[in-house]
Amino acid sequence: MDLATLKQKFDERKIKKVKVGGFDVDGVLRGKYVSLEKFWSVAEPGFGFCDVIFGWDIADVLYDNAKVTGWHSGYPDAHAVIDLDTFRVLPAEPDTAAFLVDFVEKDEGGLRGHPACPRSLLKRVLADAAKRGYQATFGAELEFWVFKESVESLHQKDFRDLTPLSPGMFGYSWLREEQNRAFCHAILDEMSAFDIDLEALHTETGPGVYEVAIRYDEALRAADKAALFKTQMKSLAARHGLAVTFMAKWSHDMPGSSGHLHQSLWSVAQPGVAPRNVFFDAHAEGKLSTKGRHFVGGQLELMSELTALYSPTVNAYKRYVPGVWAPLTASWGVENRTCAIRVIPGGPSSTRIEYRQTAADINPYVAMAACLASGLWGIDNQVEPPPAARGDASFGDALPPLPRTLRDATAALAASARARSVLGEAFVDHYVRTRDWEVRQFDRAVTDWELRRYFESI
Repeated sequence: MDLATLKQKFDERKIKKVKVGGFDVDGVLRGKYVSLEKFWSVAEPGFGFCDVIFGWDIADVLYDNAKVTGWHSGYPDAHAVIDLDTFRVLPAEPDTAAFLVDFVEKDEGGLRGHPACPRSLLKRVLADAAKRGYQATFGAELEFWVFKESVESLHQKDFRDLTPLSPGMFGYSWLREEQNRAFCHAILDEMSAFDIDLEALHTETGPGVYEVAIRYDEALRAADKAALFKTQMKSLAARHGLAVTFMAKWSHDMPGSSGHLHQSLWSVAQPGVAPRNVFFDAHAEGKLSTKGRHFVGGQLELMSELTALYSPTVNAYKRYVPGVWAPLTASWGVENRTCAIRVIPGGPSSTRIEYRQTAADINPYVAMAACLASGLWGIDNQVEPPPAARGDASFGDALPPLPRTLRDATAALAASARARSVLGEAFVDHYVRTRDWEVRQFDRAVTDWELRRYFESI
């Protein structure tokens, strides 16, 4: 979008303020308000944004092992470039425009993505795909739990004994949706106004749990929409006197929260030649083409090494237990929801794969980048997947088990030369350091389980 068009839109929408922000490695949107005067002065050249956002964790505690920034560098500004095509208007603040930024570094060749910026990572992988003649389409499905709580009550209760939006186990409940219709309609209407179109919204199995299917889009826009949905959902819920969580597993008694990624690969449009779905072959098993099969093969081959990127929190691995719909092995199958990868046969436009290892706690940019990069690696190396799993793929000697802790997953990523080759040395190095920090913070924690089990009896 050019500045003249954008100024016209500002005038039409009576924009008076602007909010700009970018996502950190944990998927947290870090941003600020700026005046119109400030915005127009930095709209094209960009502006400085303190790089401490890449030097601290999800709780704003400074890393002790970061290289990209730290006390050794003095926490200087990173250069933030506004992506004008991400223009939105905040639904609850109709006079305020919102934009996402890319964090970049300057070098002799111009600007390049900052090594710790997740959005820049995905853009680099998409550029690699384009060089091969491909463009990627993704769609995210996210589950989240809703509670009759406020920010204050969550902290007052120490995140325990929370009151869910509705009781009982009632998946796909027409009744629960009607009972909470004001909230459900607010989700559908507000997300549409915020350029996040939802294909579906329904209850899942559990008290107060919902799932949305965000309409598929070009991969970068799909990641923007998934990341913004999580942030906007928290804002919307708070205005309804509610709170939501996208934790992979918030309670040991309840199912986990999935974050499945639907994806397909398309040829780049050429003059007179429309894009085609590279995954589709009407005559192949599951209608999955040879390149589609190699794409799956690459994802399976690198799945264990990249698990820390797909499952970024200590909590994510609480979901990797039997019976909660989370895959436990590097497996694939046609229309098989027990597998890590589910091939969905369809027509020329709808044949796709669903990546089911991921949970709702994903950083969408990182997870989509890892999916696409490993799939392209599979095509480049013509990686044949093992036979498709039939029946329950949770166990089996022939199926490689996935890492079951963040510690093991981080170690696998740190040792992976292939991860560094497809995602870049700088990003993988930074990411490994942040997950090592996350593991060490948990090592120091005394949990409620330990207190209940040992306090009195030991």
